[in-house]
Amino acid sequence: MTDMLAKQLPINGHIWQETLHWLPSDEQQGLFEQLYQGIVAGNRQVNLTRITEPDGFWEKHLWDSLSGLAPWCEPQKPEWLPTVKTVIDIGTGGGFPGVPVAIARSQWHVTLLDSTRKKIAFLQTLCEQLGLTNTTFLAERAEVLGRDPKHRAQYDLAMVRAVGPASTCAEYALPLLKKSGFAVLFRGQWTDEEEDLFVGALDTLGGELVAICPWETPLTQGVRHCLYVKKVAKTDNDFPRTVGMPAKHPL
Repeated sequence: MTDMLAKQLPINGHIWQETLHWLPSDEQQGLFEQLYQGIVAGNRQVNLTRITEPDGFWEKHLWDSLSGLAPWCEPQKPEWLPTVKTVIDIGTGGGFPGVPVAIARSQWHVTLLDSTRKKIAFLQTLCEQLGLTNTTFLAERAEVLGRDPKHRAQYDLAMVRAVGPASTCAEYALPLLKKSGFAVLFRGQWTDEEEDLFVGALDTLGGELVAICPWETPLTQGVRHCLYVKKVAKTDNDFPRTVGMPAKHPL
């Protein structure tokens, strides 16, 4: 076993509790550890992440992924909070936020979507090794899936992390959501100017910006924001646009 694989994730129970009002069980902590070791090992064959040190992986992948679930963990849950059964992680890459979410919320069914077939094949094998039975895997473009009747308007929650401009992420997510479903968009910095442009795009897509949760990452004090978007109207059949258009020409 290499030195890298011998390293273990920090538990950081007090940070989970203080920041997200949530604490992983011993079983969940064990699954996070297995996920970490699997990603580090898999990185040799598939380019999954640059972040392989335990503290960085814990903060940038585990904590950051689950920060999007903060409203579900609050002692007094917000009135707008949706009931969730089906989730899609759009552009999952190395499995984030989808795999940590599947571990933290075993009652949710999480679909991991990525256009890179090799990554999806790796994640399917890894999740089988972890014993996760609440995951599904799709190697496809979001623009194609959003027009597929088997997936369009079928999900309660869509999560999009590190995929592109906010309006591009919304164009990927909203067609896949049921009416009253929610998208969680993970951002770094967020400005009033960005918000003004984003709200205009949401009007076109049938969405409404309900909440913005600002964060400071607990170990390195990086700036993060989670945007919570509700689908309030049917998304026009013109969206998502053809492959590549949402990224090249954001609304």
